[in-house]
Amino acid sequence: MARASDMARVSGGARVIVLTGVTRGLGRALCDRFIERGHTVLGCGRTQPQITELQQRFPAPHHFTSVDVTDDRRVAEWAGRVVKLAGPPDLLINNAALINRNAPLWEVPAEEFRQVIEVNIVGIANVLRHFVPAMISRQKGVIVNLSSGWGRSTSAEVAPYCATKWAVEGLTQALAQELPEGMAAIPLNPGVINTDMLQSCFGEAARHYPTADEWSHRAADYLLSLGPGQNGEALSVR
Repeated sequence: MARASDMARVSGGARVIVLTGVTRGLGRALCDRFIERGHTVLGCGRTQPQITELQQRFPAPHHFTSVDVTDDRRVAEWAGRVVKLAGPPDLLINNAALINRNAPLWEVPAEEFRQVIEVNIVGIANVLRHFVPAMISRQKGVIVNLSSGWGRSTSAEVAPYCATKWAVEGLTQALAQELPEGMAAIPLNPGVINTDMLQSCFGEAARHYPTADEWSHRAADYLLSLGPGQNGEALSVR
């Protein structure tokens, strides 16, 4: 019997979307937008209460799991279940990220620095390691790794975060050179959005920027428009 996701691909252009960091901020808002547009979302996040809420609100064919992307074994198990359930993703979005508390680099504790590196770089590599082979076997699919304006410029007191987002840019563009024709890997700067992360470094000034929900309406359509023609391009949501 054909999987529901395969039938959706054929019948209405619906896509299977894998999304990390789905429990808050940009990931949570994108989840709503993609589902509203008729796509299947398979997401992960670290906070179990929010995962439970998503499971109850969006039952099958959607699927939500508590996963720490820094744990390669758990990511492998999650990816195996997702691919078995829905097939290789049409769109894979690495959104999960942390930012350090504002501080000069030499004052950032070693453990905090390590956590930012682990989530923002190692976490992406873990997700790619366990989803990309299935996408390559089909020679189809778009990979979007969320970068930042601070992946193309820098500011004081967020050096660890800047370092990781510059790494995301390089990692993604190198990955783009390794993919077969018909696929794409894209580093995407989402723009400046009023999320908990922005509030941690901008304070009250974060209120001057669009909320994640406001941003997601145009961002979802932009993400869905990406294809092989943008492979390796450093793009931004305008």
